[in-house]
Amino acid sequence: MTTVADTIVEILEDAGVERIYGLPGDSLNGFTDALRRAGSVAWQHVRHEEAAAFAAAAEAALTGELAVCAGSCGPGNLHLINGLFDANRSRVPVLAIAAQIPGPEIGSTYFQETHPQEMFRECSVYTELVNTPEQLPRLLEIAMRAAVEQRGVAVLVIPGEIFLKDSKGRRKSAPIRQATRVTRPADAELNAAAELLNSARNVTILGGAGTEGAHEQVLAIAEKLKAPVVHALRGKEFLEYDNPYDVGMTGLLGFSSGYRAMESCDALLMLGTDFPYQQFYPSKAKIIQVDIRGEQLGRRTPLDLGLVGSVKDTVDALLPLLKDRTDSKHLDSSTAHYAKARKGLDELAVNDRNRSPIHPQYVARLISELASDDAVFIPDVGSPAVWASRYLEMNGSRRLIGSFSHGTMANAVPHAIGAQSAFPGRQVVALSGDGGLAMLLGELLTIRQNKLPVKIVVFNNGSLNFVELEMKAAGFVNYGTALDNPNFADVATAIGLFGQRVEKPNDLEGALRAAFEHDGPALVDVVTARQELSIPPAITAEQVKGFTLYALRTIVSGRGDELINLADTNVFRRLFD
Repeated sequence: MTTVADTIVEILEDAGVERIYGLPGDSLNGFTDALRRAGSVAWQHVRHEEAAAFAAAAEAALTGELAVCAGSCGPGNLHLINGLFDANRSRVPVLAIAAQIPGPEIGSTYFQETHPQEMFRECSVYTELVNTPEQLPRLLEIAMRAAVEQRGVAVLVIPGEIFLKDSKGRRKSAPIRQATRVTRPADAELNAAAELLNSARNVTILGGAGTEGAHEQVLAIAEKLKAPVVHALRGKEFLEYDNPYDVGMTGLLGFSSGYRAMESCDALLMLGTDFPYQQFYPSKAKIIQVDIRGEQLGRRTPLDLGLVGSVKDTVDALLPLLKDRTDSKHLDSSTAHYAKARKGLDELAVNDRNRSPIHPQYVARLISELASDDAVFIPDVGSPAVWASRYLEMNGSRRLIGSFSHGTMANAVPHAIGAQSAFPGRQVVALSGDGGLAMLLGELLTIRQNKLPVKIVVFNNGSLNFVELEMKAAGFVNYGTALDNPNFADVATAIGLFGQRVEKPNDLEGALRAAFEHDGPALVDVVTARQELSIPPAITAEQVKGFTLYALRTIVSGRGDELINLADTNVFRRLFD
C-alpha cells in the first residue's frame, strides 16, 4: 500500500526536487524510508540542521526552483530556524518539512515537544500543522505553491505517524513550478514616471536583486537618461559587469562614488531593490521605486511615485516614453569619481613586499583573478563580505550569494554545500571568516562525506573582525572579540580535505592555484591583517568621534601597540585626512 510519505516524495519529484537536506530522526523515519524506497530523490546528509536550511537556500537561489530541507521533531527542526530566516529574507523558494511528536501527545509536554507552526511563522510565507492524513497531499501542494509564488519559505509540520498512514491517492496535478508572467504598471503610472524622469536634470539609478534577468534593460534606460548606475550588494552580480554606467556600490560596504552619485541627483530611479539604509538615500531628490511587490514601495524612503512590476517588463514599457538625453555631465562626473575611488581601493589589494600578515584585499583580488569564469562565490557575513563586494569581479556567469539580508555568521560553508550539491561540476568558493568557519566547523565533515569539491578560503585574522570595527566606530575598546584559532589547514588535512596554510603574500597565489586545481574539497587558511579597516563611503562626525574615543581609551588601557598597528593602515589615515 502506498503511504502518505510515498505520495509526498512523488509530488516533490514531479516538481523537480532532486535532493532533500537534513539529518535523520525517529519522527522522520517514515519519510526517509520512502525516499530510500523510491530512489528518485536523494537524502543529502548534513551534520547540523541549520546547515540543511542554508544549503537549501543556496540551491534555491542559484536554480530559482524549489529546494527542500527536513528536520525531526523538537530540537531537530528547531535547528533549521536560522537558515530558514536567511532563505525567507533572501526571497528564495524553500520547503521545510518539520516532523512533529505523535499527534495525540501534542499539548502534554511530551518528550521533545515544541510547536513548530508557531515558531516558524515569522520566517515563512506559509506554515501549517497537518492533523490528519486526509489533509495530505493538499496541504503539501498549497505549501509548495506558496513557497514558489511568494519566493519564500513554506513549513509543513507533520506528526511522525502520519507519514506511515495509507495514502488515499490523488488526482495528479501539474508539476508545481513558478508560473511565467508579464508584470508591469498601468499606462497612466508609466506616463507619470516618464514625465518625472524627463523633467529631471540629473538622474541616478539604484539597482538591487530585482534586476536579475534585466541587465539589458537597465543599460538601455541608463543610456537613455545618461544616468550612472549604483548597485546594492545583492545587485552586484546582475549589474556590475559590461556596464559603462556602473559607479559602484553604496551602503555600509560601498564606495564613495556610489554615495556621491545618489546624493548629487535630483531624481533617483530605484529598480528592484529593498536597500535598507535610510541614511544613504539622497536628501533632496524625487524618488521613483519599481518593485514586483507592492508592499515594498516606500518602505525605506518617502516616494514621489511607486510602480509595481518586474524591472524587465517595466523598463521595456517605460523606454519608449523617455526622451533621449544629450547632457552627460552628471554621468561623466560620476564615472570619473568612480574611477578615482576604484583606483584607491585597488591600490590596497597588492602583494605588500612579502609582509605579514597579508592584506585581505589582496586575498579577495587573487581569488577573483584565479577563479573560473562561472564560479559561485559565497562570503561569510562580516569582513569577507566587504572584500567580496569590492574585489570579486562579476561577468554575467559568475554568481555571488550570501546572507546579505539576514546577516548571519557561518553561512558560507553550508551555503556552499547546497551550491555544490546542485552544481557538482561548477567551482564553488566559500570566503569564510575564521569565526564563521568555526561556528559550524562540523560541516567540513559534511563536505568530506558527500565528496563535494568545495574550495574554502579562510580569512584568518584571529578576531570577530567586523564586530571590532563596529566597536571602534562607536568608541569602544575591543573586548571579547579575539579568537584563539588552530591551524585550520591542519584541521582540514586531519578530516581528509586538501589543506594549506599561508602566512606570506608571495605564497598565496601558489596555494590558491593548488586548491582550485585540486580534484576534491580544499581549504586554504590565510593569515590576514586584523587591523585592516573597511570604512563606509560617508564617514559621519559621530564615527570620527567614536574612533577618537577608541584611540584615547586604547592608550589609557595600555594597548598602544594595537593603535600603532591600526594607524599603519592606509584606510585608517583617511579618517583624519
